[in-house]
Amino acid sequence: MAQVQELVEKIINENKVAVFSKSYCLAYCKRAKDVLKKLGVEFFVIELDNEANGAAIQDYLQQKTGQRTVPNIFINQKHIGGCDDLLSAERSGALQKALA
Repeated sequence: MAQVQELVEKIINENKVAVFSKSYCLAYCKRAKDVLKKLGVEFFVIELDNEANGAAIQDYLQQKTGQRTVPNIFINQKHIGGCDDLLSAERSGALQKALA
C-alpha cells in the first residue's frame, strides 16, 4: 500500500489537475474530462481499470477522501470530488478561480 500511496500523492502533487477515472465510465468520467477540455485545462488522467494496481489506488483514494467513485478529481492538490462537484464548481465560478 505504501507504493500506491506514494504514486497517488506524486500524481496529485505534480499535476495542477489530476483525474482518477475509468475508461469505461462514459457518463461521469467522460463528462468531467469534457468540461476540463472545454475550459482549455491541461490535466493528468489515470484510468484505474487500465492499471495493474487500479483497485489498490481506488482503495487508497477512498481512504484519503472518503470517495470511492470515479471520477475522483484534484485541483491544486485539493480534493474537488466527482463530476457533479466539478459541474457545480463550474456553475458557481469556483472552478475557474481554482484554475486561474
